Amino acid sequence: MTDDPRRRTPRTDAVLADPAVAAAAVRLGRARVKGIVVEVLDECRTGAVPPQDAVAVVLDRLPAAATTLRRVVNATGVVVHTNLGRAPLSAAAVEAVARAAGATDVEMDLASGRRGPRGTGALAALAAAVPDAGGVHVVNNGAAALALVACALGQTEMGRAREAVIARGELVEIGDGFRIPELLESLGVRLREVGTTNRVRLADYEAALGADTAFVLKVHPSNFRVEGFTSAVSVAELASLGVPLVVDIGSGLLAPHPRLPDEPDAATVLRAGADLVTASGDKLLGGPQCGLLLGEAGLVQRLRRHPFARALRVDKLTLAALEATLTGPVPPVPAALAARPEELLARATRLARQLGGVASAVPSQGRVGGGGAPGVPLPSAALALPAALAAPLRLGDPAVVGHVHDGRLHLDLLTVPEELDEVLVEAVRRVAP
Repeated sequence: MTDDPRRRTPRTDAVLADPAVAAAAVRLGRARVKGIVVEVLDECRTGAVPPQDAVAVVLDRLPAAATTLRRVVNATGVVVHTNLGRAPLSAAAVEAVARAAGATDVEMDLASGRRGPRGTGALAALAAAVPDAGGVHVVNNGAAALALVACALGQTEMGRAREAVIARGELVEIGDGFRIPELLESLGVRLREVGTTNRVRLADYEAALGADTAFVLKVHPSNFRVEGFTSAVSVAELASLGVPLVVDIGSGLLAPHPRLPDEPDAATVLRAGADLVTASGDKLLGGPQCGLLLGEAGLVQRLRRHPFARALRVDKLTLAALEATLTGPVPPVPAALAARPEELLARATRLARQLGGVASAVPSQGRVGGGGAPGVPLPSAALALPAALAAPLRLGDPAVVGHVHDGRLHLDLLTVPEELDEVLVEAVRRVAP
């Protein structure tokens, strides 16, 4: 008699009752685990999977977590890598997110038992970090911060569009094809462009002002620089025009940084006379995705109370992570900017020695990324490996992403925290010939 695998295929409930499978169902969800069990048992019936191996195959196919997002070791040398989620959170911020994931007092005064103001801890931390700001507010991303400004200031009480005056050289395109002028126009603001692509003067702005002027907007270019025959108007000069001045600094640097002398920061821009500053929280600040609004107290309050602000409200997890970023230990992004290249090279040399002949330690150059400090190199060091290892490392667990330079795969240590050195070494050993 032919041994029919269908007769020996275990029942679905029997596989689900296996202790290891049952534990996975608690962690991943019963529906997801049952779907994989049914899939494997179908293969048992066709003979593709031996029935006695059903449980082992199910366990092998189960995902590591209930999300499809995978852990990645960023060895690209790009500190704020948009495709890898921008700023990695500090351990303190991760802990804060976990604490806030359950019920929390995000909007309750526990002393009185009544409703309280939302996110007071995060807003107080932000105000303390930027004392030059009379008021602060947080929305869900950098573009949303600028959108809220446009909605609150760019229309009359009767809904008639007003004008935002902006230099032509600052009509930038940001990530994924989104463009600042289209964003503003979609919200009912009329743009009044001044100057040329490479040159603009204070007189150009003065000539453009009129009864319909809502604000002057100065935007920091992202991911590009204009060099050569150029001229721009400073924040201090624009502040003399007598209309609200909004400055989008983009990268979220709150104070001057010695390695990024040309990158605008909130403190300096506010001291120069800006009425409002908008920025991202998940770039050079090193926090979660959010948009920062900093500036004159009355204007910030006007933005906070605008009806559109409710659509841009951040959740409790963002507030928790932002507060921990501002008050906790140095986050990974500022830590990477402070890394010393000679220490990175010493680390690379040590790791190359552990890996033997497959790797060598080489000097390298990282960069900020995320639109910040375009063209500014960050001296670093990397492990140089055969380029053929790029794909196997990307597909490993955890995935390791580097970049190929001069025919060699570079794993740049500028963006790899030292506590991940052994993880990096083991990942290379698994795929190295």
